[in-house]
Amino acid sequence: MNGIALQCPCCGARQKMRALVEDCSACGANANPRVTYEAPAAVRWHEVDGSGPGLWRYRRMLPTADGEIVTLNEGATPLLAAPRLGRALGVERLYIKDETRNPTWSYKDRLSTVAVSAAARLGAKVLATSSSGNAGASLAAYAARAGLPCVVFTFAGTAGPMLAQIEKYGAKVVPLARKQDRWPMLAEFVKRFGWFATSPYMAPVTGSHPLGIEGYKTLAYEICADLDGTCPDWVVMPVCYGDALAGTWYGFQELHAAGAIDRLPRMVAAEVFGSLGAALARNLDHVPDMAATFAPLAVSVGATQGSVQALQVLRESRGVAVPVGNDGLIEAQETLARHEGLFGELTAVMPVVAIEHLVRDGTIGRDDCVVGVVTAAGLKDLDKSCGSPEAAAGVPGTFDDVSRFLSDTLGFIPARAG
Repeated sequence: MNGIALQCPCCGARQKMRALVEDCSACGANANPRVTYEAPAAVRWHEVDGSGPGLWRYRRMLPTADGEIVTLNEGATPLLAAPRLGRALGVERLYIKDETRNPTWSYKDRLSTVAVSAAARLGAKVLATSSSGNAGASLAAYAARAGLPCVVFTFAGTAGPMLAQIEKYGAKVVPLARKQDRWPMLAEFVKRFGWFATSPYMAPVTGSHPLGIEGYKTLAYEICADLDGTCPDWVVMPVCYGDALAGTWYGFQELHAAGAIDRLPRMVAAEVFGSLGAALARNLDHVPDMAATFAPLAVSVGATQGSVQALQVLRESRGVAVPVGNDGLIEAQETLARHEGLFGELTAVMPVVAIEHLVRDGTIGRDDCVVGVVTAAGLKDLDKSCGSPEAAAGVPGTFDDVSRFLSDTLGFIPARAG
């Protein structure tokens, strides 16, 4: 990959692009390096021709611009105005970036298409990830598309539908008894056998493979394109380690550097245990590891410690972090579905809760333009959001019986015609 390198976000040292990504050899920083390009963003943006499937219309901005790509036509997802939800939350201009429309029904496909395309160019023989669901399902799909074997390290308690999805794509699933064992085990196989890991495999966690994170830049490109070349005031995302938060911010930065937008948005991290919020409040240069005080329903982002890259994004963008626990999460899922017809998984609706909180405390203004990123489809964690409901008894098939069921059981009285 000529003209592409990795740069430490702490000391600025550069290293050649390679499959194995470790702590900075110059300063020892436990921080994910950022991909740098020989040509500046302004030049590459000028060369974007708008052709190619899905997000690959922006291939000149991605690290595999001149190589073969592994794609399922991901990206180009809709940015939907959400007026009814906006009124309920107190925001006049609310938009939902609907990432459920991706091939495996989550935003992870943006990472996987770029990471697997790059891995194939680097000669990878096995793809691997540590995942609680979406990343594993996505990587498994793109590995199948590329004709490469895939191994997914996961843990007990992962949402059942997502495990089934991973296995249907043909990936090998390794469930570990202890959640924290995923990373050292993945690291061992990476180092011994040269597997290409798309996810983090070091502790403290730094984030996914930098090449894959570049795929998330296209979220920013698409949002601004759908807003007719303008930039929103706020972008709100669910955050675990901050891969998508960082990648999306990089995309906005590149658009600004190219003169395509005249300002930058403020980024919001909706997180579970509050590590990024604690780092901001205490003005720390690291992200503290928080206590896991409850079992999160949003299992996809249930980490107790965010990453340095996520903290940097919040500081650079004058952003904020909002803790989102279990309370109100299922209600937010149902509110989004009933107001706008969008069914997101529990993690994916955390932005709804965060926006409501920030409007209530006055951080987000009523007239601000706000984009919430719904990252994955609600069918992926039905076992978490619905449990195992008993089958309803059948209703006798007469008009009077059905009318009584509608009114007495469901509380719905049909209006008479005319």
